[in-house]
Amino acid sequence: MRFGLAGFAGSGKTTLFNAMTGLDVPVGYGGEIRVGTVRVPDPRLDFLSGVISPKKTTYATINLRDVPGEHGAGARYLSPNSLQEIRDREALCLVLRDFVNPALDTDPDPLGDLRAFHDECVLADLAVVERRLDRARKERADIREIDAFETMTAALEGGRALRLLSEAELHRGFLKGYGLLTDLPLLVAVNVEEERADGALDPALDGEARGMGGAAMVLSAGVEAEIAALDAEDQGEFLEDMGLSEPALARFIRAAYGLMDLVSFFTIGKDEVRAWTIRRGTVARKAAGRVHSDMERGFIRAEVIPYDVFAHYGSEHAVKEAGLMRVEGRDYVVADGDLLHVRFNV
Repeated sequence: MRFGLAGFAGSGKTTLFNAMTGLDVPVGYGGEIRVGTVRVPDPRLDFLSGVISPKKTTYATINLRDVPGEHGAGARYLSPNSLQEIRDREALCLVLRDFVNPALDTDPDPLGDLRAFHDECVLADLAVVERRLDRARKERADIREIDAFETMTAALEGGRALRLLSEAELHRGFLKGYGLLTDLPLLVAVNVEEERADGALDPALDGEARGMGGAAMVLSAGVEAEIAALDAEDQGEFLEDMGLSEPALARFIRAAYGLMDLVSFFTIGKDEVRAWTIRRGTVARKAAGRVHSDMERGFIRAEVIPYDVFAHYGSEHAVKEAGLMRVEGRDYVVADGDLLHVRFNV
């Protein structure tokens, strides 16, 4: 999963990036792209690893790209270069400042920042869509493509994010390769000071994010940085003192999975126990392709054990003895938590 982390200068975006990835890149304008990896914790994978004791345990990951705010303190726009760096991401996290930053001479205005960013993305998308529509008409392209780009033009001219358009309204097969910003899943992270880390989300901002087809959450990047610096055994006590039930990273991951409608399946063996991420509704043959392209190409069948069944019986052998291992074909829709063993022949 590839996430772009965006935000205007002074929003605390890089502090959050460091806390989530465990890196220590300099805070402040640098102009360079920073990339880090976030491990997706999963107690189910922990359990499977504990039972099987494999040589290697591999968690799902989120690839996070910190896109610099290139226009200096207080600026409410990003450069075309910054926006371009977001286009090849699968989803977008926008960090909004809702704390007093001594380096800035402006009061925090997260709602205004959200609207400014949205408008910027709408205009950037509209420029791309109008160019392609004009070219498609001249080339007398497929009428379905012209219809799709006309639909997008109308939506963007009305200030609507493309992610709000349903599959029935917009044939997304024609969008591939354009990296349209307002069609990316959007998670808004409202960065507050430490004293408000356990506070509620402003209803107006929540409504605005939902109106753009996104979701929003409150966090404190400073608190998350402190949590990340602690040993695992000390984190629980710190969270309790802060009135938090869990780090924001856990909430971020759940929100990201929800926005992108993702689920996990597992492969198990003595060499490796591993979590794989797929879109909900993915069939077994396509899921097998996540493991290896040969598995998809030569797919025969999938042996399936639901996680809860494995957890109850405690071993693959016991599940088979109970007659609860299922054999499924290529069109089986993989469920969250399924353990898959793919039979294939190439």
